[in-house]
Amino acid sequence: MTNEANDIIKQAKQGSVAAVIQVLNEKLADSGVRTRAIFADGVLQLLCEAPTLEQLEQPVLVERIRYLLEEISPRNIRRVNINSRIVREQQLLWLEEISRDPENQLVWSEEITLKRPSFLQQLQADWANRETDTNRSELSKAIPPKIALRKKQERQQFWKGIIGGAIASCLLLAGGWWLYDRFIANPTSSVTASTPPDSDPSAPASPTPGATSDDPFATAVRLAEKTSADGKAAQTSADWLQLASQWQKASDLMAQVDTTDSRYTLAQTRVALYRQNSEAALEKAQSTQ
Repeated sequence: MTNEANDIIKQAKQGSVAAVIQVLNEKLADSGVRTRAIFADGVLQLLCEAPTLEQLEQPVLVERIRYLLEEISPRNIRRVNINSRIVREQQLLWLEEISRDPENQLVWSEEITLKRPSFLQQLQADWANRETDTNRSELSKAIPPKIALRKKQERQQFWKGIIGGAIASCLLLAGGWWLYDRFIANPTSSVTASTPPDSDPSAPASPTPGATSDDPFATAVRLAEKTSADGKAAQTSADWLQLASQWQKASDLMAQVDTTDSRYTLAQTRVALYRQNSEAALEKAQSTQ
């Protein structure tokens, strides 16, 4: 990958809308879809244009854009509203126009929420970017090799210390929370929220008795059970894309379970599991095209 391409990706990760659009247009070039975007009121308003309706098929395009944006993980961008329409002449005020008359301007519109990278993933990305910038700076200044090597080793040790300290702190906090929840908050509890040994680990957990329709855990479980059943009959690419969307929605619902909920640990496990199922369904959709 060239330095220019690396710079564009780095700018996109830092939240540059122009860089994000450049990356999306390169990735979507094979489908004939072009994008434009404006960041307004905390939402990335994304416009997708193509010559035909077939190129703007909603499930396929939405999941592909979600995958690309989460791979980029642009900083400070989490909510994305995807708009689509048949390609027109360049219009500078396209957002104002579709906001004023969306029914006649758009083919469809859908808002998605991007999964945020973990603290450690973000820290590693920042470290990698810092190392790249530092290496370029060292080359431009022609620092003697021994001094440059020593400075690089010192920086590596510094960041390794920070990452090691962060990991240790997280482990201590997790251990302390587990002890509090196990022996103080629920001293008489003898049943833990875990997957039964004899059950299928990919099957969704059963909802807690008495859970209401407003309970994200119960709603996610019901959706996961339905999606798991639907998966037995999936054959076409569209079927698998629908399953990927449903698994992602179940994962997002599980992520809404409050930390004070006794099922929180299990919910976090299911967030990752449903997310993996969504990615597997997306791969299946791409392989069956």
